[in-house]
Amino acid sequence: MSRDPTRPWLVLFGLALGMCVTNSFARFAYGLMLPAMKTEMGWNYTQAGWLNTANAIGYILGAALTMGLIGRVGATRLFSFGMVTTAASLMATGLQEALWWQTLWRVAAGLFGAMSFSSSGALAAQLFQHDARRNALAIGLLFGFGGGLGILLAGAVIPLMLDRFGNGAWPQGWILIGLTSFAFVPLSLWAAAQLSGPRQQGPRPIRLPLRPILAQMVGYGTFGLGYFVYFTFLSVWMTERQFGAGMIATVWVLLGLCLCVSPFVWRPVFARFNSGAPLAMILTCIATGTALPVLWPGPVGLLLSAMAFGLSVFMSPSAVTSFIRHNLPMQNWGAAISLFTLVFAVAQTIGPYAAGWLGDLTTDLGISLLAASGVLLSGALVALQQKPLPQN
Repeated sequence: MSRDPTRPWLVLFGLALGMCVTNSFARFAYGLMLPAMKTEMGWNYTQAGWLNTANAIGYILGAALTMGLIGRVGATRLFSFGMVTTAASLMATGLQEALWWQTLWRVAAGLFGAMSFSSSGALAAQLFQHDARRNALAIGLLFGFGGGLGILLAGAVIPLMLDRFGNGAWPQGWILIGLTSFAFVPLSLWAAAQLSGPRQQGPRPIRLPLRPILAQMVGYGTFGLGYFVYFTFLSVWMTERQFGAGMIATVWVLLGLCLCVSPFVWRPVFARFNSGAPLAMILTCIATGTALPVLWPGPVGLLLSAMAFGLSVFMSPSAVTSFIRHNLPMQNWGAAISLFTLVFAVAQTIGPYAAGWLGDLTTDLGISLLAASGVLLSGALVALQQKPLPQN
């Protein structure tokens, strides 16, 4: 095993900034922009969902490329390349409103973001290798704090900006996100350079024990299928129910804050369990948060929803990364994380488009949120069947 870098927490912070850009900004800021974009361009729910499906298609391509390249190119190079190109894709999104242009850059953001996402997990898994509790915290902070920071920043600025300058200001919102992303690039690239992901020597593929980890993969697939519905349509659902920009910003900021502290909530769980139990518990919490706005409409229900969803949603990748670290040898981490990301990416292509179609069919996005909650609960039941792998 390689030694920890001399400033591991600063390295982790740099990786988390990468997660902020390639995960939160590239994938979830769209949900904040969507009410304005939908109004300005006259989209229906299906068209609105399509752009996040396009993002997810790019994510599939990126996950597949990462799975093939990470053993040859290395996690550091993939992370750095994905970081820079994702920032450029976000900037380009604000330059033209045509649907083909938006589709192109949503695909690009997904493709490049997946490269950085998969490799960042492999890099962070190397921190604190001789301290299981700190390692679990580091993995949790990568996804929780990194993702939460992006949602907090976007949630605090975008709704109020659009309320102040009007729906036509959405291109400036994307440009602002792109500029912020580029500001995060230097520290992220430095952090990645301090670590070297597990790298395969030669072209021989790494074999993974697929059947023994099937329940975990299926559970993670349902996460991809269900969670994106909430991020995509929550702001639209709130706007249609006459909630103002202040309430939308409050919900998203609370969501981001809960994401930031979520690693501390789940750290003992990750350190204790080697099985699918952590993922099952997390999926149950996400399902609860997804259903609450419909079952308990009003400000209190929305705030509780943001808390339940925020305290759990980005811990799903953490649960998978922790499971991989506990159960597989280090040389398999990169390939295994890429495989899980690919499964997740395929599943999440269906969620936004299907939810939009169901919303158009029923004229009620609440039905889409409840359907997503049901999918997540079924995934929790499957993940609960995952047992620890025998250690040789």
